Formats: sequence, structure tokens, C-alpha cells
Amino acid sequence: MKKTLGLLAALLMMSTGSQAQSNARPEILILGTYHMANPGHDVYNMQADDVLSPKRQQEMAELLQVLKKFHPTKIAIESDPDGKRSQQYADYLSGKYTLTRNEIDQVGFRLARELGHRSVYPVDVDGDFPLGRVMNYAKANGRTKELDIIMAGWGTAAKEEDVFLKTHTILQTLDYMNDDSRAKNDVGLYYELARLGDSSDYAGADLLAAWYQRNIRIYQNIVKLIDSPQERILVIYGAGHLGWLRQDIANDSTVELRKLSDLSGESRQ
Repeated sequence: MKKTLGLLAALLMMSTGSQAQSNARPEILILGTYHMANPGHDVYNMQADDVLSPKRQQEMAELLQVLKKFHPTKIAIESDPDGKRSQQYADYLSGKYTLTRNEIDQVGFRLARELGHRSVYPVDVDGDFPLGRVMNYAKANGRTKELDIIMAGWGTAAKEEDVFLKTHTILQTLDYMNDDSRAKNDVGLYYELARLGDSSDYAGADLLAAWYQRNIRIYQNIVKLIDSPQERILVIYGAGHLGWLRQDIANDSTVELRKLSDLSGESRQ
């Protein structure tokens, strides 16, 4: 009788384990970052201090330790798949490349090497951002003030993040930038832009559509990296993409959304 009960218990455990494995979904974590090298490519930009300073390098090490809690199987980066980043990473592994201040280097390359990854995965897609057309529409239709108010929302967000970084660590700043409320606010400003237009010129709506198109194409490149249900993909991207890529993950029933707060919260317990 005891042997029978033991066998049944073992079979039950095997069945439960198999079911859990069959229900496993690949996990994707989008890390929205500021541009650490200050390239000035965005409409509004933070002015980050030197990430190579001893203080910031110590903070970077702290960030990497937190990200390791996700146990990434692949690291995707904001770079053109046909560009030079893959070769640069290979050169970095062989000691032929010196890391720059860019967040791809400081977070992506460093973390990938510490995890023993042989490759990083560029997933970026270029796209139109017809802001000039929106500005022309607003000017021609007496709606410049409305546009200015919307644009000021991004300006305010960039200034707040700039001020926050000056008195906080890199991890604390990224926690702040990756907060749900900030991601939601950023997405909401695009929808406000969509109101700038009419039946003869869908200027704002077309800008929103172009931005969505770019992000859903990026998302396609991300999910193409999935090779198994156990995949855990860390995606390092400018924070302006954060809310959109999170929406894509949340709306895809085949994957599971993870967030920085899942990890950084653990590190404070």
C-alpha cells in the first residue's frame, strides 16, 4: 500500500511539473533607459553626467547585479540588425573594443559578457516621425498653442528625469523612468498629438501610426529571438519606446511581461 501511494505521489509530481513546463511562456523585460552618452537625438533630451566616473561605474555595477536576477537568455539592443554592434560586441569579448558611454555598451555589452553570452541581438527598425507635418498643420489651423502644450509635456518629463538623476543612482533613476505612470503618460502624449488633424489632413494620427508601426516592427524582431518557452529576453531601449513595447507584450498571450520593478523590488527586501 505504501509503495502504491508513493508511486501515485511521484506520478502526481511528474504530472504537475510537466503541466507547469507546458504552461511556461517566454518572458520579456523592456528596460527603458536614458541616453547616457547625450547624443541629443530626441526632441527633448536629458543631460546625463559622466557615466564613466567612479561613482557612476559603481552604480552601474549595482544595476547589472539587479538585472542578473532576471537571468536573461538573450539581450536585445536598440541598434540596426545590419549595423556594426554585433561585431563590436565580438571585438569587446576579444579585448579589441573599449566601451563607450553609450547605454548599449555600459548595460548591454557588460551584462552580456558577465553572463557569458556569445552574442547580443540588435532589433531596431528605423521609421518616419513626421513631426514637421504636425507642426505645419497646427500653424496653418491656429492650433500652435495646443501643440506647444502637448510638446511641453515631453519637455517637463525630460527635465524631471534630469533633475532626478542628479541626486539619485542609476538604478534609482531607471526605476523612476520605468514606473508604470511615466510610461502611461508618455503614451498618452502621443494620443494627444493624434487630435491634431482633420478629414483633409490626418497629421497627428499619421504620426501616431508611424510611431506605432516602428515599435510593432521592433517587437516582431524581439519575438523572433524566441527559441523556447524558457526564453528570457532583456530588451535595452530608449525610454520613449517603453510604454509601446510593453503594450505589445501585454497584448500577446504567448509571452509574459516582466518589469524592472520585479527585480529592483527584490533587491530591497
